[in-house]
Amino acid sequence: MEGAALIVNARSRTGEQAFERASELLDSLGVEVGASYALHDAARLPETVREAVGEGHAPIILGGGDGSVSSTVDFLAHHDVTLGLLPLGTANDFARTLEIPSGLEAACRTIANGKVVDIDLGLAGDNFYVNVASVGLGVEATRSLSPQLKKSIGPLAYPAAAITAFFKHEPFTARLSFPDGDHEPIGYGRLLQVAVGNGRFYGGGMVVAPGSGIDDRSLDIYAIKLGRRRDLLGVARYLKSGDFVKNDSVDHFRTSRVLLETEPEMPVNVDGELVAKTPEEFSVAANALHVIVPENSSAAQMD
Repeated sequence: MEGAALIVNARSRTGEQAFERASELLDSLGVEVGASYALHDAARLPETVREAVGEGHAPIILGGGDGSVSSTVDFLAHHDVTLGLLPLGTANDFARTLEIPSGLEAACRTIANGKVVDIDLGLAGDNFYVNVASVGLGVEATRSLSPQLKKSIGPLAYPAAAITAFFKHEPFTARLSFPDGDHEPIGYGRLLQVAVGNGRFYGGGMVVAPGSGIDDRSLDIYAIKLGRRRDLLGVARYLKSGDFVKNDSVDHFRTSRVLLETEPEMPVNVDGELVAKTPEEFSVAANALHVIVPENSSAAQMD
């Protein structure tokens, strides 16, 4: 073994300040780091992770936010390598799902003393993701999320952008079909959003749906219909808790595979990045990623 690889997105919200401190903390905790990278160009994250995996470094300690995780998870999925996470982004929903502490020292202690669990990943086509993929409002919210907004109000930028998009987005036509036959196909004439969740949290702490998790071999799909304004206000009110899926304007499904078709063709937001278009099939990759979590985390089980 070549020791751990510490790879930090120095452009994430706290990445620049955290890199040197993380190196010191990990060393003091007995974690042997064989290679360290402070990347000021986020586009280099995927290739750096791929090279570190190829060189035999383990674990891969990644410092960054949800975008950093999502952009590199393709090179970690279904590999005999473990991810250690330092949550340095704005939302850190993946870390929140796994109950990984946000403080740098506590996160380093988790890497040194935690347990390894196997978690599910979502697939949008052949693109792995950790939190949520969406069409409609999520795309509009992503487009309105500026770096300045995230820096000024932090995690609150996500629900603020979502609510702004909520009341100005144009409806679209969609059809959901379920290749495994566990639900009947359904068509919609006027939708505001379709989301396909793998983890529990997204958008700065909003819950995908009651009972959603990252180790349950299933995806949570919800479709928000354009209804009466008072119904939409009810949906917006309960976005944070996930209870919005109980509203009459929302349909909720739990499945392992779904095909989403829209009219017109629409971009798909995958963990905050627009990397696909409809029509798209979404599926769950069970036990696809090994991650270090706190000993007391109940978000996932050791396989």
